[in-house]
Order: sequence, then structure tokens, then C-alpha cells
Amino acid sequence: MSGLKIKICGLRRIEDIEAVNNALPDYIGFVFAKSKRQINAETAAELKKRLDKRIQAVGVFVNQSIDFITKLYKNGIIEIAQLHGDESDEYIAGLRHCGCKIIKSAGVSNALPVLPKTADYLLFDKASDQRGGTGKTFNWDVLENYHGVPYFLAGGLTPENVSGALSQLSPFCVDVSSGVETNGFKDADKINKFVQAVRKVQ
Repeated sequence: MSGLKIKICGLRRIEDIEAVNNALPDYIGFVFAKSKRQINAETAAELKKRLDKRIQAVGVFVNQSIDFITKLYKNGIIEIAQLHGDESDEYIAGLRHCGCKIIKSAGVSNALPVLPKTADYLLFDKASDQRGGTGKTFNWDVLENYHGVPYFLAGGLTPENVSGALSQLSPFCVDVSSGVETNGFKDADKINKFVQAVRKVQ
């Protein structure tokens, strides 16, 4: 499990940035898609200025324009684009011209869906109409025989269950949002506990 990465998604306040700067995950996520955690480009730019340079920012999108994502990347607000919509391999090829790395989400129920072939990484989350962010786990057994590009494991991870997930699977990165929140806001103590739980496994 050496080299396992950690992503804390859905940051929207200065307090959230302070919490991750203390815990030092590898990635954080800014949600630009419609969501209770959605922020705009201006807020993301302000938060990114305060983010520790050792942490990369991922932008989360659903069927948004290539131009919008490219501008965020060119302005240094994100390093990676995470796509949760119906983005095709053709869309991904068009976005790739800006230079950013691309994560494509895939909702999992009781079997792996048809997977895109051109993303740098996949993100496996519980299948849902809201395209992720359910805070619920899926059947991890489905991934035991997965062989493909490196993947982010999301969906219902918490400081309490992440070590169990890692005893069963070998993701490139574990991705958490609601599992490190209290009353809908990021909780610095839970972020620290999550990061420590993952690093103990390595």
C-alpha cells in the first residue's frame, strides 16, 4: 500500500483549507457542479491561494464546458479535472489539450459499469441519480478483480471504515467528503483521524 494517496473533497471555507494544510492529504476537491458543496471560481481562487503547495487541487464537474475547466486549469486554480457527468471519450480528448490530468467517475452497484478508456484515473463511487456524493458505500467485492488504470475509491468512507477498505482493495487514492464532516461542514478532527487511519495502513 506504499504510496497510497488521500483526497479530501468538497472544501468551501477558509477553515477547511486550514484543516487540510494541517493534515496534508495529497489532494483536495473543489466542487463546481451543482451540489450543497458547490463553490464558484472566485471562491476557489481565494481558497487555492491559501492551500499548502504540497496539496494538489481537483475540480469536480458534471457536464460542464471544456472552456470553463480549461480556464480554471490555466489560472492555476486546479491541477486535475474530475468528471461526474456523461462526458465521452471525445470530450475527454478535447479537455486533455489544456494539459490537466483527468479523473472520470464510474458509479458502481453490483457490477462494474462500462468504463471510459481515455481518462488518467477512474473514480469508483456508489451508483446514484445524484452522480456521487451519497456518503454510502458500495459492494467493494466488485473491485477485487479490477485491472485497469489507477483508481480513486470513494463512497461512504470514514475514519472508522477506511482501513477495512484498504485491507480488501488497492486503490491509488482514497477519497472522502461527508465522512469527515459534522453537521454538513468539514471537521478538522475527523480529517486528521482519516489521514492518520490511512497512513497507518501504509
